[in-house]
Amino acid sequence: MNRQELRDRFRGVVGVTVTPMDDDYEVDCGRMHDLTQWWVANGLTRGRAMLKVVSVMGEFSQLTDDEWPTVVRTAVQAADGKVDIIAGTHYKDTKRTIQDALIAQDIGAIGLQIAPPAMNDPNQDDILRFYSDVSDAIDIGVMIYNTPWQRYGAIDAETLHKMADFEHIVALKWASHEGCPPEEMEGLAPKFNLIENGSDRVGFHKSGGSGFLDKSAIAYPPHELKMWELLEAKRYTEAQALWDTVDEPIRRLAEKAGKRSGGQARFKKMIMNAMGHNVGHQRPPTLPASTEEITELRDLLASLGWPVPGAVSAAAD
Repeated sequence: MNRQELRDRFRGVVGVTVTPMDDDYEVDCGRMHDLTQWWVANGLTRGRAMLKVVSVMGEFSQLTDDEWPTVVRTAVQAADGKVDIIAGTHYKDTKRTIQDALIAQDIGAIGLQIAPPAMNDPNQDDILRFYSDVSDAIDIGVMIYNTPWQRYGAIDAETLHKMADFEHIVALKWASHEGCPPEEMEGLAPKFNLIENGSDRVGFHKSGGSGFLDKSAIAYPPHELKMWELLEAKRYTEAQALWDTVDEPIRRLAEKAGKRSGGQARFKKMIMNAMGHNVGHQRPPTLPASTEEITELRDLLASLGWPVPGAVSAAAD
């Protein structure tokens, strides 16, 4: 596919999947296969959604070099061409990033999320060469993960503008910082698909956003698919009300859970488990969710009208 064809795919709800684990923290590919089919059956399909696997939320950094390709292959096979799969690879040098990208490409992923090689202490010219070399080496699309919280992970707007002609650099997972403030969205949106990764979905869509990273769609797709429909229809008041009444309470509980133990995937796995999807827990040293945490989360989701197994929603009382 050419650049525009790839851009046409990087839209909508980007379901950030977790990697299912068994009780011994071993990857459960059978569960990943079943979940991928369930996501497709419940509306996370091409045209409205993509699935991102083995990203930071998918515990890429905790998976072995043998494990992560197996998870990608499982998702691609289970998707059966009905939804596009994006794989993740982060913080590696150019050589190893290209190796990972070609593995994902050969497996059948349509794209990759790639963060800058922060561990190489790159300057902006290094970052530009990095993405240029990756783009030249592959045939699938790349969503850049701008990571300004990393000491060498920030990509300035000037650098991003220089990537507009890189054939396979098609999307930006947005993060504002001093070198790339929100005002730059207007100039970058015509050149890349901008994917929201925060809490202002309405403002982001108004400014040219092409999609957003999910918070809960992989546990209960109807909520964020509805959000995307409202945004695309420019029914912004309704979309904001949906965020305020559903996503904000979930965000507050996630913040509370993060004080007990960290881990990118911890709370996402809590939502999955609360909704009956049984994906295990994040690998140590992250703590498993406690019974009290899961009970509190189940009560919240039921109060929002979500079909929590064994729960009675407040709306039904």
